[in-house]
Amino acid sequence: MRQAIGEAVDNSTRTGTFLLWRTGEILKSTEEGRQVQLPSRATLYRLLDKLTTGTHTTGSAVTRRSRAHGATAPFGELSAFAPGEVMQIDSTPLDVLVRLDDGVVGKVELTGMIDVATRTVTAAVLRPTTKSVDASVLLARTVTPELMRPGWVDALRMSRSVLPHRRLLTLDERLEHAAARPVIVPEMIVCDHGKAFISRNFLSACRFPEIDVQPAHKGSPFEKGHIEKMLASVGTLFTQFLPGYTGRNTDRRGRHLDKEPLWSLLELQELLDEWIVAKWQNRAHDGLRDPAVPGRAFTPNEKYAALVEACGYVPVALSSEDYVELLPAAWRAVNDYGIRIKRRTYDSPELAGLRRQHSGIAAKKGLWEVHLDPYDVSRIWVRDHHAGTGWIEATWKHLHRVPVPFGELAWDHARQGLPETTEAEIAETVASLLARAHAGPEQSAKPKRPARDRCVAARTRASSSSTSARPKAVAPAEPAADQNSPADETLAEVIPLDLFDPLEDPWRRR
Repeated sequence: MRQAIGEAVDNSTRTGTFLLWRTGEILKSTEEGRQVQLPSRATLYRLLDKLTTGTHTTGSAVTRRSRAHGATAPFGELSAFAPGEVMQIDSTPLDVLVRLDDGVVGKVELTGMIDVATRTVTAAVLRPTTKSVDASVLLARTVTPELMRPGWVDALRMSRSVLPHRRLLTLDERLEHAAARPVIVPEMIVCDHGKAFISRNFLSACRFPEIDVQPAHKGSPFEKGHIEKMLASVGTLFTQFLPGYTGRNTDRRGRHLDKEPLWSLLELQELLDEWIVAKWQNRAHDGLRDPAVPGRAFTPNEKYAALVEACGYVPVALSSEDYVELLPAAWRAVNDYGIRIKRRTYDSPELAGLRRQHSGIAAKKGLWEVHLDPYDVSRIWVRDHHAGTGWIEATWKHLHRVPVPFGELAWDHARQGLPETTEAEIAETVASLLARAHAGPEQSAKPKRPARDRCVAARTRASSSSTSARPKAVAPAEPAADQNSPADETLAEVIPLDLFDPLEDPWRRR
């Protein structure tokens, strides 16, 4: 029976009836065909209940595997005394439905990175499927300040937080318009054996700033428990407030979720970034308690401010070209209209000398190296292989027509005072954010029409708008009746025109 229980660790969950049958089959094979008298079924069930205590053999398969492959020795702890000394990265499906770019309703994956010393979430991105390029972009966002965006309240500025903004600003000018989220440079990143984290793309991106990558043991999620707990907390503190929340399994899923006003992927990404700055970074964490005063729990921002006093701050020597180097690459041709990537056209006047030209890279068939940010569709960067002058920035042609959450931002550079952020302002911001997220995007009051009807309506509006700009024709006033003119005026003779005959000789006289 112990052998049958051991075989069930990595298999699908079955009932006790199957385990008793498997026990009998194992017994027959070991006894070489001899008839063995088994106890009653009640006795076998009592024995099975005793041997499966705490193993979840007939329960959750995830819990069963975790218990079976867990640590047998006492848990240890990897101490981290400085920001960035140890960081953890992982991804998990997000329990909410979103509306993707093509209008299809689906689920996305959340990939995040957390600092062990301060519990700061340095970056978190949403993608339909996590790939190696997504992990590389996550690393680039970790070492880049989170800029304030239009619509965010001033309480979320770093200058109004507990972070030592004035001191950090003298070392790093990038923090002038930053939000209240620390910039942390990783020294070591702990990850699992997911394809996105052990890929050549992510390892090369970590090798560029000299970051050590430490994969955890297989089947040992407890070795990166901080990021596991953080991803679970996102579901309870943020995701369940969104429309289209599915729950963590089918038993907790509601009905007609696709009929709710769902957020798009870019809109949900912006809400998540705002929630991390407003809620997570200002929420007291149980793992950040003062050893001398255990009753005092720090927030991630408070813990970072305390560790900066002891460890100092080293500004990231990451120029704009270094940031572009960390982004994923693609190879495209430079045409007369520009560069087309995923049905978006990018162009720049600086591409004039590269159009319809061979890049000189024979291995790539003359294509040009293009770096792009999957989370920022507003611009791309093209490497100039001929001049060797660096990168050429090309913008999306229709950037001015559609609202892009991560597009160009207009900043107010007027210097303002630095009042301290109050807890009431942050609490009000978080409450407003959750209420706005739960309401979903604004829906039009008009019923949804087929695509053909919308196209016809748009063409009609375009035609009417073009004609409405013209001055209205004024009907000429009817002339006054001339008393001297005859009452019945005869009309002139009407001479009809002949029809055009293409076969007729044009030089023939009529």
